[in-house]
Amino acid sequence: MASEAAQINPLLEGLARRIHTAGPISVADYMAEVGAFYYAARDPFGAAGDFITAPEVSQIFGELVGAWCADYWQCLGAPDPVLLVELGPGRGTMMVDTLRATRHVPGFAKAVRLHLVERSPVLRRMQQEKLAAFAPVFHDDVVTLPHGPMLLIANEFLDALPIRQFERSGGTWHERRIALARDGESLTLNLDPQPSLFAAQLPEAKDGAIAELCPAATSLGKALGIQIAGQGGAALFIDYGYLKSEFGDTLQAIHRHRPHAVLDEPGSADLTAHVDFAAFVRAAESGGAQAYGPLTQREFLSRLGIEARKAKLLERATPEQARTIETGCRRLVDPAEMGTLFKVLALGQKGSPAPAGFAEAKP
Repeated sequence: MASEAAQINPLLEGLARRIHTAGPISVADYMAEVGAFYYAARDPFGAAGDFITAPEVSQIFGELVGAWCADYWQCLGAPDPVLLVELGPGRGTMMVDTLRATRHVPGFAKAVRLHLVERSPVLRRMQQEKLAAFAPVFHDDVVTLPHGPMLLIANEFLDALPIRQFERSGGTWHERRIALARDGESLTLNLDPQPSLFAAQLPEAKDGAIAELCPAATSLGKALGIQIAGQGGAALFIDYGYLKSEFGDTLQAIHRHRPHAVLDEPGSADLTAHVDFAAFVRAAESGGAQAYGPLTQREFLSRLGIEARKAKLLERATPEQARTIETGCRRLVDPAEMGTLFKVLALGQKGSPAPAGFAEAKP
């Protein structure tokens, strides 16, 4: 008989049946199933949700991203049309601020063809409502994006892509898997007894080391590299992670803004892992793009003029608005908040000018 937890968690019940029938699953498969379930019917953002992202912290974030897009569009020769793409647009907040900040750039709004990569029906409805004037076209995946010059932005998108995990044991790499615990209902981690077929992609290490690969990020990076190299444009990724490939278990779950056990109550918490920026850069450059950065978010926003924009907003702000503006900007750039944890990476076409903020930031 299923436990009470399984009865009230259809995802857990389904995972248990799948594992019982076909055997343990990869961490990537687990993340994919949990992520699809988690985002399908909820708005996870804000104080009432599980986490808050930079666009929700301050309008200045999206405004500076908009300025970045418009500047690079002009560097490209102001192509019309141009694809403006966002991966994982959330509530649509960043794109709203991006488009508002560019409304006075001659010709930009007319040239933009808005494309949003979003699978959640709940979030799609919110995005459609906010961005209806720009007739957004929705996609489940980047593979259906049309060809043409492209400006792509993605904030906290890569960290949610499914990862595979491996543990060094007996002098070789074995994949970590999600299995059923002895009770036959709850989940636990185990190691595949067979050496992993991915071992050739992993470096030498001591027994006990944990490594992570993100095939979805690698595929995305290469696809964007090919698109940008062949069609022109740029991409901007803002996320948290490490600059060089490292060992360690970075898989984490967040529920109500607090850490949550990764295997407990699947589907009730947001699952993410640190981004391996070095691996993503290699994939994008293998496709033909030029990578710039990563920079810290603090450095990137400072170079784009966050202080000047803050001062402009403060000129007409009420005392309460001023406190909100100051608090939001501090959270974006403070090293103790989001300032150094988050990194910013740009992709551009080889031979084109460096994107704004990256003139001296080639890897």
